Formats: sequence, C-alpha cells, structure tokens
Amino acid sequence: MDRDQTLTALRERILAFATSRLSRDQAEDLTQDVLAVLHDKYSHVTELVELVPLAFQVLRFKMLDAHRKALRRGEYHQESVDDMPLTDTGDDPVVQLDQKQRVDRLLTAITQLGERCRELFRWKLEEKSFPEIQHLMGQASINRIYTWDLRCRKQLLALMGGSWE
Repeated sequence: MDRDQTLTALRERILAFATSRLSRDQAEDLTQDVLAVLHDKYSHVTELVELVPLAFQVLRFKMLDAHRKALRRGEYHQESVDDMPLTDTGDDPVVQLDQKQRVDRLLTAITQLGERCRELFRWKLEEKSFPEIQHLMGQASINRIYTWDLRCRKQLLALMGGSWE
C-alpha cells in the first residue's frame, strides 16, 4: 500500500473518531490539520503500525487545543443571537403620548404668564445665572429676582393644574 492510500484510509479513521466527539465541521477541520502535520513534519513515517498511533496522538493534541481555545473564547457559554430579544430603542408610545401632553400643557401655561415671568424663564433656559438675570432686568436687589422666580414658578404650577406631571 503506498502512502496516499494509507493516508486516505487513515483519514477515514481519524474523521470517524473526531466526529464521535465533535461536530462534523470541526471534525473535518481537525482531520485536515492532522493530515497536514503528518505530511509536513512526519513524512518520514511510512509504516501503518507507526502512523496510526502517531495520527491519533496528534489528533488528541489538536482536540485539546481546540477545546482550550473554545473555553478561552467563552464559546461554551454563548447564547444564540436568534434567542435574544430585540430591544426597542424608542420610547413606549404611551410614554411618548404622556410627554407630548405635558409639553403641550407647559407651553399653554407659559403663554398665560406675564411678560416678566416669560422673560425670567427664557433667561433661565438660556442658562443665565441669577446675578446675570438681575443685571438684564435692571434690578438693584438679587432678592427681588429670587422672589419673582418663586412667584413665577408657583403661578406656572397653578396654571398646569397643581402638578408637573
């Protein structure tokens, strides 16, 4: 029997053994790896009596290496992507409706406020500090700005029905 016939027969035995322990695809890959090692590094081994144990020793090493690699990568504990639920990045329609209604109530209430309160809120939304608002409103006392702010917030809350929600 020549070397090609020997390797063909040996390939079937290696594949059968590997398939009994791994998936078919992995077994075929490992079988090819074993045959490549036998061809590259052990081409001087021609006797079937020596070649079979050598091939199975190489296969065991390859299987252990594949096992360690899969363990290191966490492949044994992976979840299937198909089993995972899809996440909806958008808000719930109920939440969106609730938020829209609050914004509408807020805008309606702000239009009912006096000019001073609307200006005060506009400047606060522009992130102006109270001393800056004091200067913009031309007031000598910052306490007057604090008082106006408190009164405007109370008035806005009352116009919104007594609740921010």
